[in-house]
Amino acid sequence: MTQISEFILLGFGDLHGLQFLLFGLFLVIYVVTVIGNIVILTVVSADRSLHTPMYFFLGHFSFLEIGYTTTIEPMMLRTLLSAHVPISFPGCACQFYFFAALVATECFFLAVMSYDRYIAICNPLHYSSIMDYRGCLQLAGASWVAGFLAPILLMILTFQLTFCTTNEIDHFFCDLKPIMKLACTDTQVAEMTSFICTSLFALGPFMLTLASYTHIISTILRIPSTTGKQRAFSTCSSHLIVVSLYYGTLGIVYGFPSGPQYEDLLKLLSLLYTVLTPALNPIIYTLRNKDVKVALGKLVK
Repeated sequence: MTQISEFILLGFGDLHGLQFLLFGLFLVIYVVTVIGNIVILTVVSADRSLHTPMYFFLGHFSFLEIGYTTTIEPMMLRTLLSAHVPISFPGCACQFYFFAALVATECFFLAVMSYDRYIAICNPLHYSSIMDYRGCLQLAGASWVAGFLAPILLMILTFQLTFCTTNEIDHFFCDLKPIMKLACTDTQVAEMTSFICTSLFALGPFMLTLASYTHIISTILRIPSTTGKQRAFSTCSSHLIVVSLYYGTLGIVYGFPSGPQYEDLLKLLSLLYTVLTPALNPIIYTLRNKDVKVALGKLVK
């Protein structure tokens, strides 16, 4: 048996002349995503009124989104121009690692941002002492470190498998399930490790986020005045929408039944969290956030 040295990304296959139209559409979405997140980073850095824990984490989240989309979308754009895009074995491993690491880091940051809103709404008297500069740095640093440590073992186990049949990945990037389908050795250990990693580094932060918003909503409902409820809810509504979109799309893709008959549908659904959600996040945070809109207006002037 000869171990393969490169993979071939099949992308979306034969699109019957639509590839150039889709290339232009996805290129525009990618540029808008990157520019939108750069704008948020610039506004948060330039306006001193936004130098608060909430926007400190938003800046990290925007930087994370730029890396997340850049890991996936340039290669996806190549697959639209050519149906068979070669990617080296180390290149595929690197793309998978950074994709998995950034997904895990995003889960941690969503949990940290929900915890920040929980302290602000449910324990406001202790907010400044809990979410001080040192505490914010520790939470952000822990999220980055944990996210980039999370997929190391899974990447090693996956790319130590023997790939000796076909080297064609029926996807537009090096995702876990399409890679494991090419292995001609037992994948049980890698699959179990994948399940454990998902439970710890995706489901765990999701449960923390869910617990935070359960307490937040319970606290908001106990506020006697309607104005107070609206003010409290407005501080976390943007983040709640982003959380719902992110985990909703991930849940649809990875909870969807796998099988040859679903491969094309799964590729389309993968566009939800690799292309659509990162493009919507800057729009949500700018259009639904009064502070960001005011700061952006000052910066434009």
